[in-house]
Amino acid sequence: MARFMDVHHGMAGITEEQLRMAHQADLDIQADEGVRFEQAWADPEAGVVYCLSEAPSKEAVQRIHERSGHPADEVHAVPLAV
Repeated sequence: MARFMDVHHGMAGITEEQLRMAHQADLDIQADEGVRFEQAWADPEAGVVYCLSEAPSKEAVQRIHERSGHPADEVHAVPLAV
């Protein structure tokens, strides 16, 4: 499986609880597309949320985000990590 980092813009003021709820919404349906969301981070001041996942494709990641109500603005493959 490939690893992906997706980015959500326009999330200014997001709280820890809102981030947790959005992440849980993804976790609740991730198996439908064979995705495994690993972590989510947010910068409330900049209004940016980042999610790291393993998935069969970036389209699978985006479909889960769309179904859970927060489509990603960007989805990037992460082919190298240390």
